[in-house]
Parts: sequence; structure tokens; C-alpha cells
Amino acid sequence: MALRNIVVEGDDILRKKCREVTEIDDRIRTILDDMLETMRAYNGVGIAAPQVGIMRRMFMIEVEEGDVIELINPEILEMRGSVWEDEGCLSVPGLIGTVERPEYIKIKGLDRFGNEVIHEAEGFKAVAFCHENDHLDGILYIDKAKDIRDADEE
Repeated sequence: MALRNIVVEGDDILRKKCREVTEIDDRIRTILDDMLETMRAYNGVGIAAPQVGIMRRMFMIEVEEGDVIELINPEILEMRGSVWEDEGCLSVPGLIGTVERPEYIKIKGLDRFGNEVIHEAEGFKAVAFCHENDHLDGILYIDKAKDIRDADEE
């Protein structure tokens, strides 16, 4: 595993739509391993491939320690409700903002071995799925946030 550089806001990569992963091989699994190490090193709860300069549709979240969920080519199947949560982002260091997200989400994708997986989540976990999925379409939380502020003031 290797620590990767985090791409920060202002870099065009973060504003592009990612391409689907067409073949899940050792290279993709290595990238996922590197993403996990990088996310943990920066104390993130999620990371998407474009945040480490890889323009492919994959991300992971770890809302609860040890519960890592990786999704390749994710697709949101269902969303319900509404919740306002404070969010930050490894690619927008030093800021947080309040964003409206679905309270419930059902999402499917492939795991690191190419098996289809479906996840259902509520609350903060649903927020994390939506936040990371947005990265794959070139959307940052600051595009949707209200009350963007300095994280150090919290």
C-alpha cells in the first residue's frame, strides 16, 4: 500500500465526470488499498478515486472504524427523506459546510472482486455515500452547502 497525494479544490480533476471501471484487476485493488491508507492517514471517513487523481467511478467510506465499504461503479437506487449535516472534505481542507442530503439511501455497485453489492444506509452513513458519489460526477459539497465556515472555529 502507498500513501497518495490528495487532489485539492482548484484542480480541474475534481470537476470532471469519472469513467466506469471496465475491468476489476490487481491494479484496481491496489488503488483501493492506497485509497484506504490515504483516507485513514488524513482522518477521513470517505474518499473517492478522483481525490487521488484517478478518474474512475469508485469510492469507499468508513463511517465506523473497521467497517470499510468499497463501491465500484456505484448507482443510487433509492433516496428518501432529508437531513442537514455538517460536512468536510479532504479535497477542501480547513472548511466545513451544512448540506442537505437524503436521510435514507439504497445504493448498489461492485466490490473489489466484481461481485454486485447493495447497501442501505440512514443518517450520517447515507450522507457519506452521497458525498463520495458526488465526487464521481465532479460535484463538491461546497457546491451544495450553506454556511461554509472555517473548521477550526467549530
